[in-house]
Amino acid sequence: MAPSLPAGVSHRAFAEIDSTNEEAKRLGEAGEAGPIWITAERQTAGRGRRGREWVSPSGNFMGTLLLRPQASPRKAAELSFVAALAVHDAVDGLLPPALRGGLKLKWPNDLLHDGRKLAGILLESSGIAGGELSWLAIGIGINLARFPEGVEYPATSLAALGVPGVTLGDALERLAGAFDRRIRQWRDVQGFAAIREAWLARAAGLGGPITVRLADETFDGTFVGLAPDGALEVRTASGEMRQISAGDVFFRPGPR
Repeated sequence: MAPSLPAGVSHRAFAEIDSTNEEAKRLGEAGEAGPIWITAERQTAGRGRRGREWVSPSGNFMGTLLLRPQASPRKAAELSFVAALAVHDAVDGLLPPALRGGLKLKWPNDLLHDGRKLAGILLESSGIAGGELSWLAIGIGINLARFPEGVEYPATSLAALGVPGVTLGDALERLAGAFDRRIRQWRDVQGFAAIREAWLARAAGLGGPITVRLADETFDGTFVGLAPDGALEVRTASGEMRQISAGDVFFRPGPR
């Protein structure tokens, strides 16, 4: 049975594809307006942030939402947090109540369960017309059945958590509904302020020690919060407050 999606949202399903984000790019460049979810049972060239490979075994959720956000690139970047909340909402609904407390969001766009990566998000866009993005692709990978071993950041899956049998369709139905609700919240009167507050309520490591790795340096500090634009706020040992717009974050154990 086809998944039930919000009104006005369409879906294209593939048995195998290079990557759902690549298909979103092709559709976006061809003038597809969206919103449209693109899913695949297998990807041959999946990727994560900064060009990293995204392991794409059959049985996991691999999908991309293509839309025209009607926003500037800076404003559209807030949709990374909208997507993160939608993924959290969707997975929360798939877990039994006893396991839901382990779900946390890791800046900038990962979902963790008890410190292990369960899902990741990749935003890509192209073209500006009248000051707005021509299209935006929000790629999402959720480890439903399997997770990669031997990776830099430990991972897990729903099956490993004792929740087997979740299908791609199950995940898409919950995810599409959750994203529709969260993007409406983003477009509402409180806008990103409400999204930021909701994200911080689910944040992993808030108030604790972290290591931030940038392209040209790595430093330690305390995760203080999110700036109004979504930048990571970190206080260094010297008391300096730094705002990070792009980088990798690793949690460190606190003092014993």
